[in-house]
Amino acid sequence: MLNHKTTNHRSPGVNTSLLRSPIYTLMLSMFATIASFYVAGRIWQDAQNRVYIIKELDRLTGQGQTAISVDDSLKVIACREQQKELLALQMELDAAKQEGFVPKYSGSEIVKSKKRPLIVIGILTSFGQKNKRDAIRKAWMGTGDALAKMEKEKGVVARFVIGRSENHGDALDLAIDIENRQTNDFIILNEHVETPKQLPEKTKFFFAHVANVWDAEFYAKVNDNIYVNIDALGNTLAAHVDKPRVYMGCMKSGEVFSEAGQKWYEPEWWKFGDGKSYFRHASGEIFVISQALAKFVSINRSNLRTYAHDDVSVGSWFIGLDVNHIDERKFCCSSWASGAICAGV
Repeated sequence: MLNHKTTNHRSPGVNTSLLRSPIYTLMLSMFATIASFYVAGRIWQDAQNRVYIIKELDRLTGQGQTAISVDDSLKVIACREQQKELLALQMELDAAKQEGFVPKYSGSEIVKSKKRPLIVIGILTSFGQKNKRDAIRKAWMGTGDALAKMEKEKGVVARFVIGRSENHGDALDLAIDIENRQTNDFIILNEHVETPKQLPEKTKFFFAHVANVWDAEFYAKVNDNIYVNIDALGNTLAAHVDKPRVYMGCMKSGEVFSEAGQKWYEPEWWKFGDGKSYFRHASGEIFVISQALAKFVSINRSNLRTYAHDDVSVGSWFIGLDVNHIDERKFCCSSWASGAICAGV
């Protein structure tokens, strides 16, 4: 009875006699052998792949024995494959262009779209001078379509240049903003405070600004009491397009006034030597600088010294540079002679 109970309460489990059988042992050995062959095959295959990759890299780079890792090799080969794909895409794009899938432009249209302005003219103006600005618009600058036509056909961009009021946002600023919305012909220097004593700084801000906005051959500073002969200006500038670093104007020098209260008083008169004479510089009514000089002003504006007058300040910036000083008598605006660039009012 006791043996019977023990047999009935034994937990079900693996048949120990099967574990000890020859068939089970043989099957286990076969499984282990197959697994060993699989692992060995994978290791051999990986090794062969790595050898191929290294050889392929050596062939592509022509370096013979390479010292870089396999991971780096994989990256190089991947980059080569991406280059091939990009080349294939470029070929497809070229074929698409020939088939007419992108707009086609004639050669003349492409030249016009890429043509840079001949000159950007900044007419320095101030608050309360709307009558002068309107007179300039009627006389030579134009408005609306006429202004756009001058830019397109003659390559001449003209804008009034003004800063902001000392009381930023007051009625003076508002009046300029309203006028600009009507005419769209202003360059408003938001970082500059509009005061007569800050004219040299304003001129510097202007050149720095336009050099970064317009890719022009030349840039001009003009006073708002000057009438400009656009055709004569264009013809004169065309003769100097091939010259590097052009500084053009009605050149002068003259006395440095050292006594306070004089109209042209220069507080730093002592910097001009015992003779109290200015160096050669262009008169302030109108002068022109080429793109290279405008870029120079833009890059170095924080380090460029200004004096009491804007024309002297500009001339001082170019003293140490290899600059073509061009004395152009047509820029002497007091002259009403035929062919003059400008005329003072």
